[in-house]
Amino acid sequence: MTAGQDGGSVVRIDAFIERNLGDADLRPVAIAAHHHISVRTLHELFRERPETVAAAIRRRRPEHCRTDLTDPRLRHRTIGEIALGWGFRHPADFSQAFRTAYGMPPGELRHAALHSLPDARRAALSDEHRCRHS
Repeated sequence: MTAGQDGGSVVRIDAFIERNLGDADLRPVAIAAHHHISVRTLHELFRERPETVAAAIRRRRPEHCRTDLTDPRLRHRTIGEIALGWGFRHPADFSQAFRTAYGMPPGELRHAALHSLPDARRAALSDEHRCRHS
């Protein structure tokens, strides 16, 4: 591969990782197999990056969970559903990863985010949620 091809490969692999973060089996072995390269080649492609492929996955999953947990439109989804949707099989694993990333449990962050909304916005979201589930 040339340097230009390497860059294109990394972009494609990054996009693949992003699209598949919800797959609990997303690991370097699966990523390499999908792209028909060896795990060693995958790691070589990411050598110039500040984090390994696995570390990037471990960082991105809690980031997406945080976004969903603080989105008032998703407050009807449980914390467990959100975690599962982003590839966490076990609540304890999610809780630990989230605490490590953000210094607080996911429920505390969600509570703070949703209760910091203006009262009128919170009421409108409640009405919207009630209408959808009636």
